[in-house]
Amino acid sequence: MRATLMYAAHDIRVEDVADPKIQQPTDAVVRIVLSCVCGSDLWPYKSLEPTDTPRHMGHEFLGVVEETGSGVRTLKPGDVVVAPFVWADNTCAYCREGLQTSCPHGGQWGVNGVDGGQGQAARVPQADGTLVKMPVAEDSELLPDLLTLSDVLCTGYHAARTAGVRRGDTVTVVGDGAVGLSAVLSARLLGAERIVLMGRHQARTDLGRDFGATDVVAERGDEGVARVRELTDGEGTRKVLECVGLKDALVQSLGVVRAGGTISRVGAPQYPEVPLGFADFLRNITLTGGVAPARAYIEELMPHILDGSIRPGRVFDRTVALEDIADGYRAMNDRESLKVLVRP
Repeated sequence: MRATLMYAAHDIRVEDVADPKIQQPTDAVVRIVLSCVCGSDLWPYKSLEPTDTPRHMGHEFLGVVEETGSGVRTLKPGDVVVAPFVWADNTCAYCREGLQTSCPHGGQWGVNGVDGGQGQAARVPQADGTLVKMPVAEDSELLPDLLTLSDVLCTGYHAARTAGVRRGDTVTVVGDGAVGLSAVLSARLLGAERIVLMGRHQARTDLGRDFGATDVVAERGDEGVARVRELTDGEGTRKVLECVGLKDALVQSLGVVRAGGTISRVGAPQYPEVPLGFADFLRNITLTGGVAPARAYIEELMPHILDGSIRPGRVFDRTVALEDIADGYRAMNDRESLKVLVRP
């Protein structure tokens, strides 16, 4: 089959790799119908050192079950399924707590002999625990929306949930990427009354307004903090969702959070130290968030997509064929595209 491999920074290739096969009784083989490029894929795209053992890329995909191992009980060939961005058994103590990302029997896509999601097919370990069946056909117009359940929508929702967003809240979302826009959508879904979106790319912030943002702040740094405080009677907001992963974004979040407030960070952190000093300690700031256990949220969020109340797939603003995925990476890296959909 054909799959996406990264050999070095800016060196993305689509090459022939071994077809996936059942290796364990709990495996399934999925023919991929849709996948996409994630913002987190851009970090190695910018920095990966040249290697002779390329990375198998992709961790967000949706497809059709082609084959199942003898131990798979809940899936059958022909089922349309979505895969969360890590695989897990969904039965261990961590999974039962909704922390599938900590499953001791789980793992990541594209490593240790497991296929990546940016290819024509994938072997799925722990298929019963990982894959979620969807009540649609493989040609449904809802597939792009349902694909967001693999990662980006659930990550935005994790930010809102861990921050404790409730009905009537005022929330600030830092970042107008696909995760930030998903956080806006999620905060609105949880009942937030006012949502301040901090971003400076108008096409994205316009979509953010469609998703529920009531205010947009284009300024950054001290100017951005001052603007948010101006909008909130000088106090800032009780809930801040940091959806970028850079230190400057966290510093900005600390500037706009109200005393006694909560910052949830879900942007993959590209910094080793958290800048929480004594002044923030005195303000009783809570810092939470982390990697989103997407599997824990899929069944909760799916009905809102199926009934049309949310359309998170609008974050996809470009579609490429698998063979052209390198251009999709380039477009996202160059800010020509918000999030790229891939059709194998």
